[in-house]
Amino acid sequence: MPQVTMYCTAVCPYCVAAEKLLSAKGVSTVEKIRIDLKPELREEMMQRTGRRTVPQIYIGDTHVGGFDDLSTLNAAGKLDALLAGS
Repeated sequence: MPQVTMYCTAVCPYCVAAEKLLSAKGVSTVEKIRIDLKPELREEMMQRTGRRTVPQIYIGDTHVGGFDDLSTLNAAGKLDALLAGS
């Protein structure tokens, strides 16, 4: 399973929802990059993703986007393959 990385904050309900969905899909570890603890990481996130909002989720080297994007990917049946590294 590829590494899952998520830019997040402590009080973001969408971050929590994304983590729950990933957990339900069998992801046991999410590398969290807390931009609320290190504001300079928000700039890194924006340069890397082109977005300002959290969460911003990567599965391996693939930028999935935020929770809505993750949920849409799951509804389309494409999240399992991405998590399997396919």
